[in-house]
Amino acid sequence: MASLSADLFYDILKRLDAAALARAGCACADFRAISNGEDLWENACTSLWPSTRQDDVRSLIVSVGGFRKFYADCFTLILNKDVPVVQTNETNPFAEEWAESDYYYDDIDELENSLPSDFVSLIDVWYKDCPLYSKVIWRIPNSDGANGWFYNCPFRIDVFQHSAENNENNNGEVFLSTISDLPPMPSMEQERKDGKLWRELNDGIKLSWIIVNRKMKRAVNLTSWHPLGGQRHWPTDTDFVLRFGSVLPAKEVLPCQVAECILLMKFRMTGMGNEEANEPSTLALTELSMQIEDMGGVHLNGRCSLLLLKEALSCHRSRNYDEVLESCNIYLKAQSELKEEKIRSECRFDTLCIVSGITIFATICTMCYRKFENL
Repeated sequence: MASLSADLFYDILKRLDAAALARAGCACADFRAISNGEDLWENACTSLWPSTRQDDVRSLIVSVGGFRKFYADCFTLILNKDVPVVQTNETNPFAEEWAESDYYYDDIDELENSLPSDFVSLIDVWYKDCPLYSKVIWRIPNSDGANGWFYNCPFRIDVFQHSAENNENNNGEVFLSTISDLPPMPSMEQERKDGKLWRELNDGIKLSWIIVNRKMKRAVNLTSWHPLGGQRHWPTDTDFVLRFGSVLPAKEVLPCQVAECILLMKFRMTGMGNEEANEPSTLALTELSMQIEDMGGVHLNGRCSLLLLKEALSCHRSRNYDEVLESCNIYLKAQSELKEEKIRSECRFDTLCIVSGITIFATICTMCYRKFENL
């Protein structure tokens, strides 16, 4: 090793991905010295996230601490297991709807540290590890004015709505086809039976949605890399919706203490294709969006959402995908239990109303009968 030149070491390390580069830095002092170089980490980041190849994004990453710090912040995923237990009894605080006045976002200083113009979104989509789509959104769209409608209306970012140049060659749509190893689908009836296309989408699609705060000089990846779930044939037979996301800490913002960042991706079948004529089946990516909901399914407004995004920048993270997936499943289970408890509560209320109505009606009938009997 001592006889090898530093240039040869550098040539070896630049061929590694970021995970292997980090491990090589622990092998020996020479590797550690070379692996600290920002150009190696820049190469690793641009290979993983095509959106970081733009010159203005490169300047942004350098300003918030460099590519090595950026990789450490964004390759790890949000891990949050602090989900409140839903109690199935009449005193359950989660069984009632939360009023907006219950939310804890009245701190003006906190809001000033979470301006929409401070956030930058770096979005990348892959299909079977091949880049499919990349987009950079500077600031949160449609958020002009410190006291405008944005802070009080439901928070949502629609990538395609704010992107006119999705792809120059396909009139603003991103396509998947059998040329991209998408399985051929002779008919929607066949897809309903075997679900082959649906399984391929779930297994092959990967999403990264990184939020960078220029003022705080921090970044976080809000996605789960792979889909957490979705819906087939919704809202039409030719639509496929994939759901990504993460569980955000909200102890200082919401009564339920946690919230879910929901990232939706929708594909639409635009061509069935013909295997005999060598015509590929084609899917178009028609929607890519972000929204944030509390445990009760309430769509949070811009004011609350900015505070949650700010909290997410400093939350606990993990490289263990199985652990992250488990935390998401814990949240979904608690949310399902909450919905069931609400349904039971509504059923009890409906039963009480029916019994009360019958009792009142029987009482009135009895009183009327006695009155006529006395006459």
